[in-house]
Amino acid sequence: MHYEEPIIRPPSEAESILLQVTTGCSHNRCTFCGIYKNKPFRLIADTQIQDDIRYASVHFRHKDRVFLCDGDALILPQNRLLKILVDIRTNLPWTSRTGTYANAKSIARKTLHELKELKENGLRIIHMGLESGDDETLKFCGKWGDSKMIIEQGLKVKEAGIKLFVTVLLGLGGTKRSLIHAEKTGEALNRMNPNYVGALSLIPLENTPLYDQISRGEFTLPDPQSLLEELKVMLLNTNLNPGYFYANHASNYLPLRVRLTRDKQQAIELIDKALQGEINLTPEWLRGL
Repeated sequence: MHYEEPIIRPPSEAESILLQVTTGCSHNRCTFCGIYKNKPFRLIADTQIQDDIRYASVHFRHKDRVFLCDGDALILPQNRLLKILVDIRTNLPWTSRTGTYANAKSIARKTLHELKELKENGLRIIHMGLESGDDETLKFCGKWGDSKMIIEQGLKVKEAGIKLFVTVLLGLGGTKRSLIHAEKTGEALNRMNPNYVGALSLIPLENTPLYDQISRGEFTLPDPQSLLEELKVMLLNTNLNPGYFYANHASNYLPLRVRLTRDKQQAIELIDKALQGEINLTPEWLRGL
């Protein structure tokens, strides 16, 4: 398999066949993200993708999922993406689904018909970053579009019959907008009603504009207690029907796996215990991206 490091994939895709079809991110303007700053965006050649699919057909017969890398494979032209999906189904017929990252901008470039066409050919889940439902926070961090635009794209994915996994970022509103960010993000999630939500905690990276803003005193990251309060408010304002809210990423201080709405009250009580010091938080040396 051909890979241009670093390769990033969701925790849920740990056992998937990772097929790199692009490098970098087509947007690459988010101030908090340093993953692709030194990795220019480009499309991988069809011949290389075909070689990797053939390799996987021999060596990865024990893996039943495929994940298209890098940060935004959905940006591929429709005919190229369809060809990749058809090649996967032809050469890896035992796999049950293909997934990918996508930002709202690349989803906006696809019509509903095109998304349905992708679903019919094996694309079963899209991981999309909302990060925040607060428009001021979205603008500050360089995301494409406002919350309404991002919600519309998430709804389009669901209308196409593709499962939607939405990521949100605790701490992104800083100390000034922490609880506003939490409340509005919960409200945005309700409007989108994704199948899954994954909450990560912001960890500033040195090669990012956000890190420079912190150094200049223009942004203050909430402390661990404040991040727990943020998580609590976000969860209180999130009512998926049904859905799963995961906060078990390595960046978080308190790992949670919540089935909504069944486990909501139990999760809130767990957060309260952590806030009262009755539960130990993940130590800094164990946190990471």
